[in-house]
Amino acid sequence: MTSRYFLGSISIVITLYCLFSCNMELSVETMQYATNGQKLYVTHCQNCHGNKGEGLGKLYPPLTDVNFLNENRNKLACIVKNGMSGEITVNNIKFNQLMPGVPELTSIDIAYVLTYVTTYFGDSKTHFKKEEIEEYLRNCN
Repeated sequence: MTSRYFLGSISIVITLYCLFSCNMELSVETMQYATNGQKLYVTHCQNCHGNKGEGLGKLYPPLTDVNFLNENRNKLACIVKNGMSGEITVNNIKFNQLMPGVPELTSIDIAYVLTYVTTYFGDSKTHFKKEEIEEYLRNCN
């Protein structure tokens, strides 16, 4: 095991411990989904949306707007998979930057990453189910 891999693993464990030790309302399955989602988030999302989902100024929106996450739950899978363009408002700030999708992510991968985002950056207590994501993806515009 390389020291970089080991330190990365320790960091994930500590982060998730801090996230979930104070939040006993989350099921074990939700915690597992969020753990897997964190790895995907780091790989595919963190560069633009930030380590803590804070976004990047007025260029890339934060992922911490609970209202946006809740109101757009049925659209989030399509955004992750296919990307998006056009203006959106997050935390009362307008953003209009092209977001590339991540088409190689599977339905379960998207369930993992969205569970991570909505539980770690939002206030969700539940996870996205694979079947739910598949239904949302079938209805993408």
